[in-house]
Amino acid sequence: MTVATTGASAGGGRDDDRRGDDGRGDHRHGGDRRGDDGRGYEAHDGRGSGPRRKRAIAVFCGAKTGNEPGFRTLASEAGRTIAERGWTLVYGGGGVGLMAVTADAALAAGGEVVGVIPDLLMRREAGHPGLTRLEIVTDMAVRKQRLIELADGFLILPGGFGTLDELFEVVTLRQLGLHEKPLALADPDGYWSLLLQHCRAMERAGLVASQDLTTIESFASVREALDRLA
Repeated sequence: MTVATTGASAGGGRDDDRRGDDGRGDHRHGGDRRGDDGRGYEAHDGRGSGPRRKRAIAVFCGAKTGNEPGFRTLASEAGRTIAERGWTLVYGGGGVGLMAVTADAALAAGGEVVGVIPDLLMRREAGHPGLTRLEIVTDMAVRKQRLIELADGFLILPGGFGTLDELFEVVTLRQLGLHEKPLALADPDGYWSLLLQHCRAMERAGLVASQDLTTIESFASVREALDRLA
């Protein structure tokens, strides 16, 4: 596993090439570097000739497994399907909860998995030891920034406050015009239905614009959600 440490929250730009325990390098880099996207692929924006890279899907989900067996089934299906499509799974890097279930399923299917975890949670959640690449960053804000940078789209599975934070960070940044990446909820059992009801209530109250609400799309299966992110 390649381990990288991000040494600045944003606007950094320091690169130290250091060898880690695996002999493949421990690179320290700032949060706004351009070019290398951190996945071992050369970035290509599709507007000209150049190398193509794998599509990367960020999965936001719980650091707990929850009380419903269906949560684990859904997370496992998501990880496996992303790998089977030849895409890279990007996630929060933890070795616990639905996060670990998703990553394990992708790895078992031969997929590539990139984790991004703050140093604090690396100690608390014991970052997943078997990932293709694990980036250790300074704090939660940098983690969200890095996940959004790496991803081409976002898949939302059941989760708690952290998942809500990540979901609405993506929605807000899109509302501000800072990205146009798609977001999809895989929600076959209606876990997010009350949240979506409240979002519609905010729209009726005139506090959320209709066009911004449409950026949150919910699907009855992982396959349909990933088709939206393709």
